[in-house]
Amino acid sequence: MRSKLSVAAVTGAALLLLTATAPSSAASPEPARNLGDPDYGVCRGTDPRCYHDWGNFDPAEGYKLLVYSRTAGPRHAHLGTPLGPGLNPPLNDNNVAVKAVLKLGQENGFAVDYTEDVTQLSSAGRLLNYNAVMFLSTTRDTLDDAAQTALRQYVRAGGGFIGVHNAFGTEYNWPWYEGLLGNANFYDHGANQPGTVVTVNRRDASTQGLPRTWAFSDEWYNLIPAPTRVRVLAEVDESTLPQGVRGNLGHPGHGEHHPVSWCQYYDGGKAWLTTLGHDVKAWTDEPMEGDQYFVQHLLGGVKSVLGMAPFCR
Repeated sequence: MRSKLSVAAVTGAALLLLTATAPSSAASPEPARNLGDPDYGVCRGTDPRCYHDWGNFDPAEGYKLLVYSRTAGPRHAHLGTPLGPGLNPPLNDNNVAVKAVLKLGQENGFAVDYTEDVTQLSSAGRLLNYNAVMFLSTTRDTLDDAAQTALRQYVRAGGGFIGVHNAFGTEYNWPWYEGLLGNANFYDHGANQPGTVVTVNRRDASTQGLPRTWAFSDEWYNLIPAPTRVRVLAEVDESTLPQGVRGNLGHPGHGEHHPVSWCQYYDGGKAWLTTLGHDVKAWTDEPMEGDQYFVQHLLGGVKSVLGMAPFCR
């Protein structure tokens, strides 16, 4: 009798344990983990000793930004109609993101050139006329061999890089560029939906003055790999996403720490990066909750990379 009771007790306990630990079909998926930290063979991270001021950017000569928005695949609506060749071609009414960056420059004391012509990025010497280069929702293989070489040499000379939104969907098969993004790449995203951004670090030029949390709408990129050895500046609170974080290719999200903006030194240069900026309203005067904080965040990041404010604090 005692042995039968013992067997029954053990069996019952095992069933309770299985019930308690087995995930239900309605349970949230485990966040993505162990996404890798490749060695890109460069000095990278938050240590300023990874930076080279070989470009000798002189503040007395002013500050200048080059915006590159060429797409070799899907094109975001905020980019509008593809631009013509050359530097600073005519803009259309729907080129709202480029227009917004031009306005930021006009209002904040830095010059802005823009292009979708890859030949404008063909030499490091040409790029060194700019304190920073912004990849604004570029897509897929948007650089040729000459431009890849020029970008690498420019960054190694102390040039600045700003990656915005689909800059993470660019040059997938170029490991050095993945490292420039902070050891991160776009994998998938869920619905474009409202959520809450959490300002993680409020000492940086891009986060000073931002509220601790702020509402915003975006696609909330899921990343593989996910950034490492960077200074995370902002995250999205996945629990605030009404349609969930699971991406269209099945990525389960990043759990408690889902980065949306970060900064780093990389291979001699500086890089400030954000996955935010999908919605057209974020780039226009049309009202959208939180858009003023997005613009403030972006502007601070741009100014820090240009050298107008302290970088990556």
